Amino acid sequence: MPVNDDLAYESATDLAAAVRSRQVSPVEIVGYFLDRIEQRDPSLNAFVFLAADEAEAAARRAEKAVLNGDALGPLHGVPTALKDLFDFHPGWPSTFGGIPALRHNIAEQHCTYAERMKAAGAILLGKTNSPVMGFRGACDNPLFGATRNPFDTSRNSGGSSGGSAAAVADGLLPLAEGTDGGGSIRIPASWCGVVGYKASFGRVPFVARPNAFGGVSPFLFEGVIGRSVADVALGTSVLTGYDPRDPFALDQTVDYLGACERSLTGKRIAYSPDFGMYPVDPQVAAVTAQAAAAFRDAGAVVDEIDMTMPHGQQELAELWCRMMAGVEVIELFKAQGIDLLADDADDLPVEYRSYVEANYRRSALEVLRDQQMRSEVYDAIQGVFGDYDLLLTPTLACLPVPNAADGTTAGPSRINGVEVNPLIGWCMTYLINYTGHPAVSVPAGMADGDLPVGLQIIGRRYDDPGVIAAAATLERLRPWRHTYARCAARIL
Repeated sequence: MPVNDDLAYESATDLAAAVRSRQVSPVEIVGYFLDRIEQRDPSLNAFVFLAADEAEAAARRAEKAVLNGDALGPLHGVPTALKDLFDFHPGWPSTFGGIPALRHNIAEQHCTYAERMKAAGAILLGKTNSPVMGFRGACDNPLFGATRNPFDTSRNSGGSSGGSAAAVADGLLPLAEGTDGGGSIRIPASWCGVVGYKASFGRVPFVARPNAFGGVSPFLFEGVIGRSVADVALGTSVLTGYDPRDPFALDQTVDYLGACERSLTGKRIAYSPDFGMYPVDPQVAAVTAQAAAAFRDAGAVVDEIDMTMPHGQQELAELWCRMMAGVEVIELFKAQGIDLLADDADDLPVEYRSYVEANYRRSALEVLRDQQMRSEVYDAIQGVFGDYDLLLTPTLACLPVPNAADGTTAGPSRINGVEVNPLIGWCMTYLINYTGHPAVSVPAGMADGDLPVGLQIIGRRYDDPGVIAAAATLERLRPWRHTYARCAARIL
């Protein structure tokens, strides 16, 4: 395998195979991608930290293991990256999404992604950009600024895992980490034309301390962003599996790669164009409807359905904002002598700050009522799966938005003349964080001058193989690899 520009869009699966067969060395791979990041990332702002020396040292160790004939992990020598949010690697900065007061905050532990990817032989190159506390569906913050979309650098990459998705789409990495508390894997996957998978709750351990029972309100996830379903399946197989530190971790084995070959013949698939409540840009609606209909060519039954949600889209978006603006992180920093609200309030977006301050005043009864609202959403989603195997929707209700110049990029406040919450209300993803179902965003097609549109595929609780099978089927029916030529050809 020659080390040239073809390497940029090589799959993680093929890179790992080439390392094992000694067609290319980990040192060559890591050197190539570090050079590519240096050349191309200034026009994207996808990375906020590069650990080049560490990565090169890890590549040399990986190459030695190959030459020694040692046992190699499934991603041996393959480069990847962490997200700069609730994602940690010892000795690396952790700014929680570009909070200026935390620019010198250093992590002391591994997150699941860092720990398991390294154990699988992958090589971590650094950390990617995200918004403050992941509290919006766009990728922008006051410390590092916006991440630009590789399909159109005037527009945003989506958040909160926007740096990861942009890097993968631009061929800076084959795989990268995403985390997902309201769609933060799926949102940027949609806008950047890549694959972003959120497994069923409990599949990927979420190791949180001091509160091991955090990460459930709404459900929080770690996952993988890649360009192909097979790569995402491979990465997810590395991440999943029991961990005694997580009280919700499932002790089950899932064949994600095998699921890529499953047939959809006879499967019943529901398509909801709007969850019964979202205003959706007509271009997005047209592209996703065509992608949903394609499953009929695979032998599936596809029905467009009318859904009824127990609350309106603005009310449910407000619920997400209340749940995500928790006081726990603020209190943890206080215990370390960092009082973000008292001393560094201007470093926090005014919307996030207002929700956090309101949460300090909320009663236990109000919190209970929020969980009851969430339960009603769960029942509505579960009701679909009484009759259908899969549920399809647009991933997002709009196309990528232009970047702001002051670190405050957000989504639209209106779609089709209907008011939506600009932080999250245009994201048709956060409902699935209330429920814990598996969900993936896959490229559905292009709109408005070649801007990517994502299709969200949702499965029954714990039917991760069914979701992966559907995503792989769509990739065979409507391949998207050619779309990255637009990213590769952009003027730097």
